[in-house]
Parts: sequence; structure tokens; C-alpha cells
Amino acid sequence: MANTPQAKKRIRRNQARTVVNKNRVSRIRTLVKKVENAVAAGDKDAAATALKAAQPEMARGVAKGVLHKNTVARKFSRLTKSVNAIG
Repeated sequence: MANTPQAKKRIRRNQARTVVNKNRVSRIRTLVKKVENAVAAGDKDAAATALKAAQPEMARGVAKGVLHKNTVARKFSRLTKSVNAIG
């Protein structure tokens, strides 16, 4: 167990940040799934709209440190490629 006041404060802060970070990652996953579902349905307009909504949120996840930069870059690339491939 933490002994110092600073260590106790860090525990409290980490618990609060964990909740925020989990919500952020969950929101990003939901937005990515919307893009993937629209692509699977073959709806180019819905997929493009969903991708436009997902990209800034994913970039924010990188900026806030909850996702790795290269992971998001890879997802951007794959999602964009799949949306553009819809005929």
C-alpha cells in the first residue's frame, strides 16, 4: 500500500485517468466499427461519413497517449483503403 501522500494522490489520479482513457478507447472502437459495418454493407456515403467522424477521434487518442501512433496510422490507412475500394 502507498505510504506517502504523493503516492496516495497518484493512485487517486491514476484511477480517474483510467476511466477517462477507457471511455476514449471505447468511443474510438465504436467509431471504427461503424466504418467497418458501412464498408461491409457496401454503403460508400455512410462509410465516408463514419470515417470522417472516426479520424479526428483516433488522432486525439494518439495525442492523449491512449493509442500508439503507428497503430492509428495503420488503421487510418486500412480504413481509407477499404472505403475507397467500395464501387
